[in-house]
Amino acid sequence: MDGSYPFFPFFHFTDGKYMSLTNLSQVLLRNNDLLKANSTLLINMPADTLSNELRVINPESEISLFTSNFELYQQYQSNNYAQGKYFFDSFYQSSNNHDLIIIQFPKSKLELKFTLAMLASCTNEDSRILVVGENKSGIKSIEKLTKGNFTFCAKVDSARHCLLVEAQLIKSDKSFSINDWFNHYQVEVNNVQLKVAALPGVFSQAKLDAGTALLLETLSEATTAENEKVLDFGCGAGVIASFIGLKNPSTTLHLADVSALALTSAQETLKLNGLDGKVFPTNSLSNITEKYQHIISNPPFHLGIKTHYVATEQFLHGIKPHLIRGGTLTIVANSFLQYQDIIEGSLGHTKKLCKRNGFTIYQAHRSIRATKSHDNQLKF
Repeated sequence: MDGSYPFFPFFHFTDGKYMSLTNLSQVLLRNNDLLKANSTLLINMPADTLSNELRVINPESEISLFTSNFELYQQYQSNNYAQGKYFFDSFYQSSNNHDLIIIQFPKSKLELKFTLAMLASCTNEDSRILVVGENKSGIKSIEKLTKGNFTFCAKVDSARHCLLVEAQLIKSDKSFSINDWFNHYQVEVNNVQLKVAALPGVFSQAKLDAGTALLLETLSEATTAENEKVLDFGCGAGVIASFIGLKNPSTTLHLADVSALALTSAQETLKLNGLDGKVFPTNSLSNITEKYQHIISNPPFHLGIKTHYVATEQFLHGIKPHLIRGGTLTIVANSFLQYQDIIEGSLGHTKKLCKRNGFTIYQAHRSIRATKSHDNQLKF
């Protein structure tokens, strides 16, 4: 560390504003001797001004920013102070080699292995890998987690409750294939058999979670009308939409999620079950443009390692225009989350269809008339 960057809250002046750097970026810039490169790739790093600082260190370098998170991708695009080429996908591939790769340590440990495997096509023996993360993210166990992936792995700095690790990949001759990373399992609910494919980092990657299981049991108690359009919001691996499609093949399925890993998983789950559906990214309601008879969700309330409710609350507050008159919203949530008041503020009277094992199924409808109640339930 050459000490040219002072270690206190650091701000960069851009477009008439001072933009702050996150703790992760500050720790990196304390070690700017490690940041010299001709071609730099940032993976799932926050949308702060780090890329500008890298441009100062390497004026002629190429900077690429890759993320599997659509919210981050939108921030990269909208924040013109973040310099570089932006990529949003479930995995990254390039014919060009990067000599510096900076990775934010992911919440899912298996996702780290997945990320390192995909880098095989765009690194060489001299490429430097820097992994940075908050201490509570689990990064302290990185040496154990990456055994067999790195020729060496060394902790180089610790500050701001963050850890910075330098490493170098073991070069593999095996080409990366995303198909090698799907975890497959089967679900059976009330005689409906469902095949699931999920990539690392996707909610319920290993098995069906208790909340979704309760939601499927509740939905399976009856059948629905023909030819209705359903949105599975925060679709994850596509379990809810695929279950509905198997129960009623005439249903039009739309699946939306902020994660490219989830969207690719949902596409694979639909394919395994012989179903079709429109699968697309959205940051809360940013890309929700149509109206639906039914919107169903096990909405996320975590982002990374921190509890995060904003996207779900925005979704609940703003969902009304996306339901037809008489349409229903049905969600499952941890019982401690105060979602009923938010739903009632948006749609009116909200029922608790079921409460079990710490989860509650809520259902509300958009009234046919503002003055008349509509008591139809979503039934599958």
